[in-house]
Amino acid sequence: MDGEAAGTKRWTREEATALFASPFADLLFRAQSVHRAHFAANEVQASRLLSIKTGGCAENCGYCSQSAHFDTGLKASKLMEREAVVEEARRAKQEGASRFCMGAAWRSPKDKDLPALCAMIGDVKALGLETCMTLGMLSDGQAQTLAAAGLDYYNHNIDTSPDYYPKVVSTRTFEDRIETLERVRVSGMKVCCGGIVGMGEAAEDRIGLLLALANMKPPPESVPINALVGIEGTPLGESAPISGIEFARVIAVARIMMPASMVRLSAGRDEMSEETQALCFLAGANSIFIGERLLTTDNPGEDRDAELVERLGIRLV
Repeated sequence: MDGEAAGTKRWTREEATALFASPFADLLFRAQSVHRAHFAANEVQASRLLSIKTGGCAENCGYCSQSAHFDTGLKASKLMEREAVVEEARRAKQEGASRFCMGAAWRSPKDKDLPALCAMIGDVKALGLETCMTLGMLSDGQAQTLAAAGLDYYNHNIDTSPDYYPKVVSTRTFEDRIETLERVRVSGMKVCCGGIVGMGEAAEDRIGLLLALANMKPPPESVPINALVGIEGTPLGESAPISGIEFARVIAVARIMMPASMVRLSAGRDEMSEETQALCFLAGANSIFIGERLLTTDNPGEDRDAELVERLGIRLV
């Protein structure tokens, strides 16, 4: 079955390494074959990501413009008003999004903010949109509260491999991330968890990232793969980007190792060529974020995306 029985296979490092070492054409053919066995060909989910609370985060993630530890010129803001969030969700749906994600730059949410967050969830779901939030680390009770409010997905990325993780952030551990993911899973919400490539990591760390994701039981239903957007003032801002071919290779291996997951082509698209994005779709990516902004960084926007999907014969759903 080539590992396509989602969640039933435990991948070894040797197997993952062999995938990464495959001839590129063979790898993409295999990934596209796996993709078509689980998803409709040429359909890509359109998602929208809104920063509902920007900046001032207590974490020191070396890639992030929103960390209070770094001088990036970003001004911190308070949690958005419920009505403003709903208006953004309504606009996202009008522009073709079927999924609305809300992100807050917190180490973890405060219990006093949960009623407002739960109200946002209910309002966005009432528009007929799939919902996701990323708010930092959660307690058991917070996860249960968000689940009871109807939140479909909770995003909590592991960022990179367990080995490289301490070079990216020191204010929390890799195990802290796993604990929150386990709370999300127990609560009944679906897990959205991925990582970032191009942060100076070695190829072995990209293998380690995908191994950690694919060997979760079950694997995340949603796997965002981000290309680092270098932010001036952050420790990792000057990292050398990986090539488009190598990035597409990461997407392809993710598709093969997590065949039933939504593989989301996430941050970094604004700096990608159309050819690189096309390779990523061929490799099995089946979700993108639409709109002009992705939290605090640029995104291609409606006109460029419309041109791209028309050229490729892709349908945004």
